[in-house]
Order: sequence, then structure tokens, then C-alpha cells
Amino acid sequence: MTEKTDRTKTAIRRIVIENVWPQIEAGAVAIKRVPGEEVQINADIFTDGHNDISAELLFRAKGSLTWQSVLMTPQGNDRWAGAFSAGAVDQEYTLRAWINPFETWQKEFAKRHAAGQDLASHILIGSKILEQLLINAQAQKIAEADTLLLKKLCAGKLTSQSLLEPALCDLSRRIPDMDSILDYGRTLKVQVDPLQALFSSWYEFFPRSFGKPGHPGRLRDCLPVLKEVARMGFDVVYLPPIHPVGVTKRKGKDNAVTCQPGDPGSPWAIGNSFGGHKAVNPELGTLEDFRWFVKASKELGLAIALDVAYQCSPDHPYVTDHPEWFVKRPDGSIQYAENPPKKYEDVYPLDFNCADHLALWQELKSIIDFWISEGVKIFRIDNPHTKPFEFWQWMLAEVRNEHPEVIFLAEAFTRPKVMHKLAKAGFTQSYTYFTWRTSKDKLMQYVGQLTSGESREVYRPNFWPNTPDILAEHLQNAPRSMFVARFVLAATLSSNYGMYGPVYELCENQPIPGKEEYRDSEKYELRHWDWDRPGNIKDVITKVNHLRKTRTELQTTWNTRFCELENPKLISYLKSVADGKSHTLIVVNLDPLLAQTGWVKLPLYDLKVALDSRYDVVDLLNNKTYHWQGEWNEVKLDTAERPVLIFDVVFHKAPKSGGQHGPS
Repeated sequence: MTEKTDRTKTAIRRIVIENVWPQIEAGAVAIKRVPGEEVQINADIFTDGHNDISAELLFRAKGSLTWQSVLMTPQGNDRWAGAFSAGAVDQEYTLRAWINPFETWQKEFAKRHAAGQDLASHILIGSKILEQLLINAQAQKIAEADTLLLKKLCAGKLTSQSLLEPALCDLSRRIPDMDSILDYGRTLKVQVDPLQALFSSWYEFFPRSFGKPGHPGRLRDCLPVLKEVARMGFDVVYLPPIHPVGVTKRKGKDNAVTCQPGDPGSPWAIGNSFGGHKAVNPELGTLEDFRWFVKASKELGLAIALDVAYQCSPDHPYVTDHPEWFVKRPDGSIQYAENPPKKYEDVYPLDFNCADHLALWQELKSIIDFWISEGVKIFRIDNPHTKPFEFWQWMLAEVRNEHPEVIFLAEAFTRPKVMHKLAKAGFTQSYTYFTWRTSKDKLMQYVGQLTSGESREVYRPNFWPNTPDILAEHLQNAPRSMFVARFVLAATLSSNYGMYGPVYELCENQPIPGKEEYRDSEKYELRHWDWDRPGNIKDVITKVNHLRKTRTELQTTWNTRFCELENPKLISYLKSVADGKSHTLIVVNLDPLLAQTGWVKLPLYDLKVALDSRYDVVDLLNNKTYHWQGEWNEVKLDTAERPVLIFDVVFHKAPKSGGQHGPS
């Protein structure tokens, strides 16, 4: 432990620290990590002349007065690197560097020694530097063993051999020279979120579709659903809005302007005489029923995520109690929501810029507070990009200060810069364009963007192959193989993924013609599902979710490494743990209709494996083992039965013989 000191310097500053990375908006925005995740820091650090320098990365828990330190190491061309593991709470980090007089002297002394020069005066110079090093060590409370070593050296007779000890140079690097030290002068921030912020699998369903035929399901009817979702290996149950549904302008089936008797309406048209955002739809049950639902889910290892839609039906209590919170037309009527040519007459947007906006903001935060008090720690925010960034910065910070364990997912399918700004505002996870990235090149390019640069530091992607709003074109009238392929891509490219079921595992593929929307959408009507009907992909989902929980390399997005594979219809990527002891290779057939064959290249050189090595690849979905050799090996993927391959790559010190060679 070292104590960082701020002191006024009168000496000339000779050290330069610049281009520190990661650093978002000059440190105004925190980078994001989870406990135990590495924080790798790089910076350009140099000085004038030929002096050697040392540099330290300082880090601490937010609010602590004591800094921990780790020496940074030179990477070449004046670039330095250091790293620390994020703790359990938010962190801070900074840097400092100094000229290292002893290391500078020792290198020159070694050259003189090798040249056979007279060293007497130079030994005296070295002794003076060691004495100052001892003074610095004592002043900074350096480890007692190091201080004793310096005392012993300074008290005894110094020789060329003792002064050239490499250990002495290593020691000098750990003792800052207070006459030349330069603090970076800026404290940077790390937002440390729960582990589930980095690794989660979401399952969305409509509880009202799980009642008896002709009757809406209630929360207490959903225990079999929760058990099945847990059995398939999900850990987050995400519910569309559970609040009372408006009656005025209620939408009918397939978003019809006029509803029919018995039509349940859209859950996103929130509020009626039974209450608003802090009430439970009586058709689903009571608040006590919701508490039962939360408890039952927790006992099955499932967390609850609630959809928060900051909008109201015309029947919401806010409309009567706070008409000033809504946008008025010139005729005095309230403006309903529109996304031309779409009209949402059953929804009133809130006016975040109204004259009484501070009271509105406080009320909206109180909605989050209410559901946190009921045991909800995960929130999916509907359309956050249509609300002010300033509101999110305030609200998310306020909630984090009180409940740092809470997770917020931004549902924002909008422009890239807007999506990134929301992540910087404090959202824990974010929706992505994965839903529409289908070709090999586009997938590789997009994942590369998400896992590098600023995106990697602030934008945690959550991949969804479908949502209640989106039946993407490639899934429309698509065969089972396409649903398997897109699921595996979502679940293995990203450590956070979600799906809207049971339509996805049942491979529902019928759209409204000309739209990316489900026909007979659950958003507007009750559906009843045969979860075990032929053609479902529950077995694949269950196996992959099991692999995600048992293979550490699948629990992060940042380690995705694409492999060369000449067939554009096949995509392959390798995910490895940091210590290189476990590797998962995924190959996906992007063609839903035809079998594809190709040769995949494993990056053996980068993995520090001999290029002619023999090794095993174990098909984790079918429990078959194949023996491969060298970098290039052939793979063949059909469509209906095996559109994906997930391999455990096992390297051995000694090659094996016999067995099958290559999956076919």
C-alpha cells in the first residue's frame, strides 16, 4: 500500500504522462467492470534525455484515502501498461511516474565496468544515489525488508559486483524519487456492477398467455413456466409491463384501432382506474401475488426483470392528477404517441421538459424505488432514447448511490451515438443491432466494434435474436436451423443475451406481410402455447445454457477471436480463458437451407501451441471426440440436424493416435 501525496513542486517537470487509456471524456464518464474483472491501463510516459523512468498505476476503492499500487511495465515506444482487478465496489485509478536515478546510473556503470574503466568515482556517485534511495524508502514506508537491504548496503563497503545486482535495480523501481515524481493529476473512475451485468441469460414471456384456454393467465399460474425456464438454464425472467391496462383507445388484435370485447390491450398502455406504474393488473393478480412470483422465481435461481415504460394510457391517474406533465395540442387535448406513420392513440408520452419537470422526475424515480422495495433488481427501460440524457444521468446515479446492485438494460434501437450516450449516462447493459446483423462480414465487423475502443469500456451488449416488437426478416418463414443458428450466435458471441419466448423456441415465423412484426402478436391478444410441439429447439437452448454456466470463457464478451474460414457461409470464433487452460471453438452455418463445408484455422501460434501439434476437439452438443492436427482442419455442417458445432479444444503434451479425424 502506498499513500498518494499531492504536493507543490518547485522543480522543473521532466516527466510526461499522456494518452492514458481507458479514459472516457477526460474522466467524466466511468468505465465499467464487474468484481474481479481486469482493468488494463496504458499510457505514453517518457522524459527528456536518456534517463530511465519508473511508473506506477494507483488504484483504490471509491472513497478510500489509501491507494494501492502496481508497477507499470514498458511496452516499447514509450508506451506503458499496468493492470489491477476490480474490487467489489466502484474504483478509482490514476498514474504517477518519476526519473529513476539508480537505474540510469547502473546502466551507465555497467558499460564502464565492461570497458574496464576506473570506477572509483562512479562508485561514490552510486553510493550517494543509494543513500537518497534509502531516505525515500523510509519516508514512504517501503517494505521493511527492502529498507534493511538498503541500510546494509549503505553501511558496508560497496563493490562493483554489489552495485550491479539486478535485484537492486528492481528495488529502485519500487521507490519513487520525490524530486522528479509527476502525478497524472486526474482521478479516473470505474463503475463496478454486479456479476450479472456481464453474464446473464434473459427469458421474456407474457404471463397472461399461460392461463386456461379462454382465460388470461395470472401470476400464480406461472409456476410451471418458471420451472421450465429455470430447467432450460435461464437466470433472468423478464416481464412486459404488469400494470393495469388502459381502456380508452385500447388496441385490438394485430394493433387494430378498434378492440373487440375481451381483447386485453397492450401492456405498454399503462394505467386505468385500478392504478398506474405502482399497481399490478388485477387480471394478473395482486401485489401479494407478485411477491409470491418474486419468491418462487428466486427459489428457482431466477431474478426478475421488469419492463419500465415511462408513458401512460389516457386512463392513467397521472392524466387527471398531473395534466401539466403531458404535451398539449393547440386545442387543449393531450398529444398521443406517434412514430409516423405509426400511431399509438392508446399511449400518452410524458413531457420531460414541462415546467414542473423536477417533480415529474422525482415521481418517475419513485417508480423504480417502489419495485426495488418489492424485490426487483433488474429493469429493462423502454425507449430510453426518447427521454433526456440529463434525466437518465440524474436518475441512474441516484439509484446507484442507494442500490449499486441494480441493473438497467437500455432498450434503444436507434442511432449508434445515441445508444452510446445512454451507456455513458449509466445504463448497465444495452440492446444492439445484432438482431439485423446476418452476414459473416457484418457480424465480424459489428462484434469487433463492440469489443474494442470506447465501446468495450462503457457499452455492455445484450444480444436478442427476437423481441415482441421484432420478427426480423431472416426469421420470417425460416426453418428450424435458422432459429438454432441465431440463438447460438447470440448466446456465445455475447455473454449477455435474451430471447422472447416461447415463440422463439417454438420457431414461430409468421409475420404481418411487409412488416418485421409477429402475426397474432401477444402484445394485443392472449395466446396459448404447446411448449413441446414437434420442431422446438428447447434441447439446444438447454445444452448451450449449461455450457455457458460451466465454461468460463463463455461468460465474457471481450475474448471473442474470429478464426479464418474461407467459406463465407460459415463463421467461426474461439473463446479462451485468460490462463489459456480452456478453449471453446464455435462454428455456425449461416445458410439455413444447404449443408456447408470449410477449413477452419485455429490460431495455434497465438495460443503458443506448436503448429504441427495433434489435439482433440470434443463436440459438446453431441459428445463426440475428433482428433485434429495443425492449424487447418475441415468442418462440415448440415442444416436441420447440425447447423452449429461447439467444440472443447483440448491440447495435449503428447499426441494421440487413432479415432475419428474431422467432423463430417
